[in-house]
Amino acid sequence: MLAFVGIPIFFMELSLGQFSSSGPATCWNFAKLFRGIGLGMFVVSALVAIYYNMIIGWAFYYLFASFTSELPWAECRPEWSTPMCLTNLPTYNESYCFDLGFSTELNGTCYDNNGTLRALYDEELARNNSIKKVLPTQEYLDYSSLGKGFSSGIGDLGPIKWELLLCYLLAWIFVGLVLSKGVKSSGKVVYFTATFPYLVLLILLIRGVMLPGYYEGIMFYLTPKFDKLLDAQVWKDAAVQIFFSLSASWGGLIALSSYNKFHNDVFRDAIIVSFGNCLTSLFAGFVVFSYLGFLSKELNVPIDEVVDKGPALTFVVYPFAVTMMPISPLWSILFFFMLFTLGVDSQTLGLCSIFFLLGLTLTTQGGIYMLDLMDNYSGSWNVMLIAIVECIAIVYVYGAFRFLRDIETMVGQKVCGIFPWAMWKYWWVVCWAVLTPVIVTGIMVFSWVDYQRLDGYPDWADVLGWLMTFSVVLAIFIPGIVLICTSKGTMSERFREATTPTYDWGPALVKHRMLVAEYIPNYVVDPKMDQNGDAVQLESVDITLTKAGGELPEDYVASPDCGHFNNEKM
Repeated sequence: MLAFVGIPIFFMELSLGQFSSSGPATCWNFAKLFRGIGLGMFVVSALVAIYYNMIIGWAFYYLFASFTSELPWAECRPEWSTPMCLTNLPTYNESYCFDLGFSTELNGTCYDNNGTLRALYDEELARNNSIKKVLPTQEYLDYSSLGKGFSSGIGDLGPIKWELLLCYLLAWIFVGLVLSKGVKSSGKVVYFTATFPYLVLLILLIRGVMLPGYYEGIMFYLTPKFDKLLDAQVWKDAAVQIFFSLSASWGGLIALSSYNKFHNDVFRDAIIVSFGNCLTSLFAGFVVFSYLGFLSKELNVPIDEVVDKGPALTFVVYPFAVTMMPISPLWSILFFFMLFTLGVDSQTLGLCSIFFLLGLTLTTQGGIYMLDLMDNYSGSWNVMLIAIVECIAIVYVYGAFRFLRDIETMVGQKVCGIFPWAMWKYWWVVCWAVLTPVIVTGIMVFSWVDYQRLDGYPDWADVLGWLMTFSVVLAIFIPGIVLICTSKGTMSERFREATTPTYDWGPALVKHRMLVAEYIPNYVVDPKMDQNGDAVQLESVDITLTKAGGELPEDYVASPDCGHFNNEKM
């Protein structure tokens, strides 16, 4: 997914934003028919921001709870734990249960005279009867922090938890403050927030590999199960993970890359960030599974049964991990501060108060069910559809080779300082034209054929989830349909107009538009001087070309068959 889908889309969006100096709303001026893609990207980002900030709110909750001499989830406490909690449920032999006056059941459990579960005498037998020990961090999550244990499902959200409400509000306030001054201020914040997590994860990994059972956990993580490749859901999950972790098809890449310098080596950035991102995920997996291996031994259960999957996994495994550290409250504070900073990095500014109100259901006792629903439907199939439409717009409407020429204008003849651009550009054409859209389409089709509803969710919740998905689909196509319907002329003329670049399409600065004019006939060099769309020819513009040591020779002529000035003469 990284090689054939993630990196091609990542590189395409970075290049598009950098070349056009435009965000996701206006970068489609090369073909206005596809301007709905930007709107679709906004809807996806909005839906995800609503629930993603709730996860930041959870991080705030745990951060505040960590300011104590002993972490509240380090052991089972009577105010929120159940008899199933790890430290409440010892394992005795059957005769010892009789000695204590307990009665034994055929399911491997021991009960006192009041009918309260007090111990297990056969853990495997109990597990076969769906009775197993639960981590204190899981019970703290269910009955104290989120209150999930008091809700029977999405149809029973329960009351709003005021602590979560305040933490959710605080998350939105911080996002607004951090990004209120624009990209420059948030960019400076990233210098810290992008490096700090590596230090925390490294320390947690060092401690994790000192625990018994770590090796089994890591081997479970690294051992492939090739039969899973026949499961369409696995392929869908892999694609969604790549799109999510790289923020591809969400609009943020286009927006941020539009601030790049025009001649920035966008190829280098795409490769470094893509591989760095996935290697970070791989590294974090070692941290998680080293502790899952340990917990598997502690609970005497298979590794894949230690905790439930989903967003709450972070708030079960990692809180337990920090309890194994000396001065555990300090490490807990550092970890949840890290989690908060990671979340703020990923947000965009705008409509914070509206998004906050839309997310109030997430602050209820059953809010995690709503979060799971949004997570499953908001950024999955619809993001893949955006990627497909992007490829069609760039390759089959704007023109793959013209786009490659645009990129060459920016990066020059060499990328990463040493590799010839010519050896790579045809690979991108193959990906954008064939491999990426075919693979993503195949995943979408097979995941629909093998579609499975969220387990335990009612029909109306499934409908709500699909409405989230189709809101993005409508956003993609409706603007284009409206444009065709409201334009003048025959249908072919309308489509021709809707798929022809506008006169102001391209780089923001005149000096960079001059480079484009070398290979695009009648290209408008200075749109501000000609609002009527009449082409301003390159030779009509008075320019002075200079090199580092002074003016260029008078007989210097820019190469007519190259998308940039000759590097040797420059």
